[in-house]
Amino acid sequence: MQITISFMAVALFAVIAQALFAAGLLAGSPFNRVSNRFLALLMVAIALWVLDGFLRVSGLYGQNADLYFSPIYYSLGFGPLLYFYVRSLVNYGFRWRASYWWHFVPVLAQAGLYWWLRFQPYAVRNDFWQQVHRPFTYRLEFIGTWVSLMGYLFLSLRLLRQYGRWLEDNFSEASRLRLRWLRWLLVLLAVVSVQWLAELVLRELFEVYYRYDYSTELLGVVVFVIGIVGLRQADMRAVHFVPEMEVAEAEFPPQATPAAAQGEPVAATIKSEPETAIETVATPETAHRKSTDSQPANPAAPDPLVMERIRHALVDERLYQNPTLTLAELSAHTGLPPRLISFTVNAGFGRSFNDLVNGYRVAEVQRRLAAPDARRFTLLGIAFESGFNSKTTFNRIFKQVTGVAPRDYQP
Repeated sequence: MQITISFMAVALFAVIAQALFAAGLLAGSPFNRVSNRFLALLMVAIALWVLDGFLRVSGLYGQNADLYFSPIYYSLGFGPLLYFYVRSLVNYGFRWRASYWWHFVPVLAQAGLYWWLRFQPYAVRNDFWQQVHRPFTYRLEFIGTWVSLMGYLFLSLRLLRQYGRWLEDNFSEASRLRLRWLRWLLVLLAVVSVQWLAELVLRELFEVYYRYDYSTELLGVVVFVIGIVGLRQADMRAVHFVPEMEVAEAEFPPQATPAAAQGEPVAATIKSEPETAIETVATPETAHRKSTDSQPANPAAPDPLVMERIRHALVDERLYQNPTLTLAELSAHTGLPPRLISFTVNAGFGRSFNDLVNGYRVAEVQRRLAAPDARRFTLLGIAFESGFNSKTTFNRIFKQVTGVAPRDYQP
């Protein structure tokens, strides 16, 4: 057989080779092991789909009819593999359950069909194409892939939105955990789905095949992007987001204050210490004091003693200077349950855990910049000593809190 050399044939071959190589690296990666294996399987499934396009543009299908119905079609697995990649990535403790196999029944049926046809004589395959596949199963496979991908894209995007909110309430530094690249990947897959819908309309209503088919090229771009950014994803072992627990994350009942729910005298553990200098500079809660002072008491309002205990740990004991401080670490330090801290921070301080801690860090930077010896230190040095561990994060958070860039700030 002779391959027709063209730009598209070379590009698709390069994409397939890169995808298989990256999938092998992901499968053997020592971190994010479960999620990387889902991603590796997704890359292999897409690469095999792209292989169909390569066989078409290279002329190999025309030279060898035996290549038709090769077992390279696993498109009904795109959606489930993507969804379980997202689920396992945002929860390092993810464990496979037998019930999850139901998500893969369609792709297993798809694979079973093509593997059965692979071992049939050409006459049987040709008859199947004419009598069954072209009028029925081809349409079912194509429409099913589109519906499946759109459904799992929706579930994945919803899960990422929930994860983003959870991240703000549990991590003070989350720049490498936000998964922005994954959101863009899902958007790109949504573009592929739109193109597939257009192709579906052209085939069903106008009987136009392949003339406006760009799904292979778009999927080639998708798998190329996955191969690059998937390998660079940060270690997610500190992340344990479990969406099923949201049902249990109910508000504290009105008849019991959060302090009473702990079964311990909070007042006995709080020191009556004077406010530190940091509180004279735009502390995170000052923006909410005036409004909260004028509002009527809420029977489900956070316990002021719990709020003071959290403030004492963050400010007086300077836990905010820990650049990787998490809600779990604050819980271990104070002895308060994570759910109580999260409720108190959200309802009492009126912000997320991430915003609260970063607000204290910005306040410390402001205090240091107003000090007489501020010129002895670099701005970045002050930022790092105040709890930031990234110049990019510091610039973004500082401008978000103060309204001006750090270099333009005048104490």
